[in-house]
Amino acid sequence: MEKTEKDKIEEISSSPYDFRYEEKGFYRNSTGLTKEIVEQLSKDKNDPEWMRQFRLKSLELYENLKMPEWGPDISGLNIDEIATYVRPNTKMQGKWEDVPEDIKDTFEKLGIPEAERTSLAGVGAQYDSELVYHNLQEEVAKQGVVYTDFESSLTGPYANMVKEHFMQLVKPNDHKFAALHGAVWSGGSFVYVPKGVKVNIPLQSYFRLNAKGAGQFEHTLIIVDEGADLHFIEGCSAPKYNVANLHAGCVELYVKKGARLRYSTVENWSKNMYNLNTKRAQVEENGSIEWVSGSFGSHISYLYPQSDLIGYGARAEFTGVTFAGEGQNLDTGAKMVHLAPNTSSVMTTKSLSKSGGISTFRSAVYISNKASNSKASVSCESLMLDNISRSDTIPAIDVHTDNCDIGHEAKIGRISSDAIFYLMSRGIKEEDARTMIVSGFANPVSKELPLEYAVEMNNLIRLEMKGGL
Repeated sequence: MEKTEKDKIEEISSSPYDFRYEEKGFYRNSTGLTKEIVEQLSKDKNDPEWMRQFRLKSLELYENLKMPEWGPDISGLNIDEIATYVRPNTKMQGKWEDVPEDIKDTFEKLGIPEAERTSLAGVGAQYDSELVYHNLQEEVAKQGVVYTDFESSLTGPYANMVKEHFMQLVKPNDHKFAALHGAVWSGGSFVYVPKGVKVNIPLQSYFRLNAKGAGQFEHTLIIVDEGADLHFIEGCSAPKYNVANLHAGCVELYVKKGARLRYSTVENWSKNMYNLNTKRAQVEENGSIEWVSGSFGSHISYLYPQSDLIGYGARAEFTGVTFAGEGQNLDTGAKMVHLAPNTSSVMTTKSLSKSGGISTFRSAVYISNKASNSKASVSCESLMLDNISRSDTIPAIDVHTDNCDIGHEAKIGRISSDAIFYLMSRGIKEEDARTMIVSGFANPVSKELPLEYAVEMNNLIRLEMKGGL
């Protein structure tokens, strides 16, 4: 008899990330999506009037847009069974000792306070639908860097800047889940780096979805002004449940003239998660966006960060690794949109699949008729660890000028039995040998991450290889 989706979820073994706490004193809105639910959420968040209207217009779009049809089947996701807002029993704290013990213990286990103490300039920690902890190191704040929770940014000194940029890169009519996000977003971060400021150590945001049968819809807006430089790190995790959870966050990145932004993500969502996130960057003249992405969790993912190169000499790089295990169908990739002369983009991805997992890489490169002398390179390597898994590469290239240089390379293969034999002949156990090969395969991503995140990613690979995730 064919296994059901629920059976597959329940059979996935535990991991160090699979722990949870009861929702003691938590507020949870009604499941489903109605005008009344959206209006109540807006009231709970003390939205300005323009945001309330934005939510309601997004709801109308959501109701009229069709479900995505190009990727994995998401018919198992029923929004009528999802609570779009779960508020923990605490206000946002600026001191770690003031955070409630159960939430503090969660982030202690995930290493957030330790990361902050070592090499991070600022930390925001989101638990379910709300930011519960936020701190920015004094020396960074003195540089004029703004890093705050998104709700505060709507009414603070940067309110006009936020209103001008909110959901302008990712518009609610882009697709159904962008509209859903526009209607029910909550939590997230706002970052502004002033002109010429170089932030020497990373800022970090960590998202933990603890609630069962819930959605998380955080909004991240980052503006790196002219000549500035920032590294922002995003981490995600959730415990395992045998009902669907939904993540439909939104990331909008504005990279101004001559600025540089590196945006790194290590995702370890639980395998009952539908990860339908949308990320987009706009890069001006001689600016640079660098995406570094490690995707390990979720039952189904649709994730394609997009870079719009709108200024002369703008650059974009995407480096990613995806690991699909049992019961996972991860549809990931990146989009590069060249809209100005002398722009350049590079995509380098690694995907792994085992135990029947499905990994699909989609690349899209668009070269407009104004993007003369532009260059784009796409390289995708896929490694299948058994004969029941699947890996697909689906490239799309749309060119409207003869004066450009485009390259695409794809490789799909399996672990070499000769390499396994060689390592075993040197006294290494077969399981460890396979893990070493996979870790080496994923090295182009891990070496681009700060040390503590590279260690985390390698731990995730070891857990995946042992069936521990």
